[in-house]
This record gives sequence, C-alpha cells and structure tokens, in this order.
Amino acid sequence: MAAGPVTITGAGGFIGGAVAERYRSTGHAVRGVDVVADPGRAIVGGDVSRRGGWETAFDGAELVVHTAALVSNTATRDQAWAVNVAGTRNVLDAARDVGARRVLVFSSAAVYSHRRTGTVTEDTPVRPGDGVYGDTKIAAENVALQVAAGGDLEVTILRPADVYGPGSRPWTVLPVRNLRAGRVVLPARGRGVFDPVYIDDLVAAVIAAGEVAEAAGRVVNLGGGAPVTTAEFFGHYCRMLGIGPPRTAPTPVATGLATVVGWASRARGRPSEITAATMRMLAGTGSLSIERARRLLGWEPSIDLHEGMAITERWLRDTGELPHPSGDGAPQGARTSVQPNRFCG
Repeated sequence: MAAGPVTITGAGGFIGGAVAERYRSTGHAVRGVDVVADPGRAIVGGDVSRRGGWETAFDGAELVVHTAALVSNTATRDQAWAVNVAGTRNVLDAARDVGARRVLVFSSAAVYSHRRTGTVTEDTPVRPGDGVYGDTKIAAENVALQVAAGGDLEVTILRPADVYGPGSRPWTVLPVRNLRAGRVVLPARGRGVFDPVYIDDLVAAVIAAGEVAEAAGRVVNLGGGAPVTTAEFFGHYCRMLGIGPPRTAPTPVATGLATVVGWASRARGRPSEITAATMRMLAGTGSLSIERARRLLGWEPSIDLHEGMAITERWLRDTGELPHPSGDGAPQGARTSVQPNRFCG
C-alpha cells in the first residue's frame, strides 16, 4: 500500500497513539479520532458510537486503523456494544464513504475465550459467553466481515494478545499500582499463561498488515511468540517495586477475593478492574500461534520480555509510577498522562 493518508481511531490512546507516531515517522499524513480532540496531533474529538462530526478525519484516507474500543471489565453490555460493535460499523461506513482502500480492525485474543487451551490459531472457533468485552469483539468482527463481503472495502482483522510497554494502562500501569497496594492475588497459583507482546513489535505488525496485499480479508493473531506464566510476567513488576513475588492462590480463592474487591470498590464509587472476569482470564492456559503473521506479513517479534521490561521500567521511573533508585525524579505514585480505557490501549 502506498504512503498515503492514514486515519486512526483511538489515536490518543496507547496503541492508537503508537501507531500514529510510527506512521508519521515514515512520512504518512496522519489524522485521528478520539473522545478528546488534540489539534496538535491532528486528532478530531468525537464518539465513534454516534455519527456526527468526527468523520471529517477520514477525508482522503487510504488506510484506516480502527483501535477505538471500550476496554474494561466494569463496562455494561450496552456500553461496550455501543462503542465496540456499533462504533465499528460507524467507522467502516465512514471509511467506505470516503473511498478508503482498507481498514485494519482491532479485535482481541479474548474472542477465543479465556477457557482456551493449548496453541490457538486463527482457525480455532471463537467462543462467546466469557465476558462482555470478548462477546462484543466477536460481534464487531462479524460486522467487519459483513461490510468486507460487499466488496467496496478491504478489511483485515487483527487479534492482539497481551500488549504491554510504556503507556499501557491494563498491562503496565494498573498492575504496578495494584501490586504496590497489595491488591493482586494471581489465580491458578500463578501458573496461568500470559502472552505478552511489546508495543513496538505490535506496531510493526500493524504497519505490515496495512502494506501486504494478501492481508486483505484475513484474520491475524498477534502475540509475542513466547508465552510465560502470569507469575513470571507480573514478577517483573514486583522486582521493579522491590517487593516479593506476586501472591498466588487457587483460582476459586482468587476469584472470591476479586469479587470482594469488586464489591468494595463499587461501594466507594471507584469500580476496580480486578474482577472475577480478570481472574478467569489470568487463569487461562492457551496461547496464540503467530505462524500466519510470520508467513503472511513477514513479521517477527524482535523485543523479548527481558528487553521490553527493561524499557518499560525506565519509562515507569521517568513518569513517576516508580521511584528512581537514587530517589530523584518524580515522586512515587505521581499520576501520568496514561489514557483511560475509553479507547483501546
């Protein structure tokens, strides 16, 4: 695909912002949509769940990268449906209206369910009923495939695994804060399988998916290619915090504790992402095959967990989420500009 204009939904978020930065660095004209406008980054303010105004960001776009999503274990089904399903249809219609060539639709490994086992390929049937987020992502994929069947728009569906790195709220910032506060107890005694993919590797796959002609009409898994246990992944953050390894428990115990935390946080008016659904996810034992991405996109993750965590630790210390070893820098617990869960990433 030529170096034409690119429009990114969720452009103010973790993944969308990283994708936008990479495209700009390679000479593309980039415009974005997010709930909060940012003229300095050519981001138009708007809510993709409703048509009206934000579509101007699509004018002239050849490629659309749709990362906008409601990513939360505390969202209601109606809230998630409005953004993740109706919003996807609105984005696809806007792209088709301006004659865009292709839309990269961000889905999630959650479509396979947290009850998956073994190595999961793109041919593994999706499994609804495991939670609002996964269910709405399955529905969004169906919407995208319906639009693609019309023949006016190329669609590629991307199913990322557990994306972490500087700026990640669900898999970097929140774990650090919750581990520091002693709120984390890993289910399955920490033996659940985690499939981390570093943000820069994910972005490289996105760029390839927009360029490779054969990616049109395909579904592509994007994982790190080296799954680890949850105890190992979150253990990196414990090391950074200078505390012992993460606490673990049998899944029923961890789920019960998470339920109590959820009740208490809702009573305080501050819903927690530590829920029973989170425990079910962290107890899962499946991982993604990325053979199709390797073969189709010519993509290979290049940043292993050790290197990715080293980069992430520097960012956490520079932003004040962690103290610098010398005690210099921003104070521990300082708030950062990490985006809320309204949009993907």
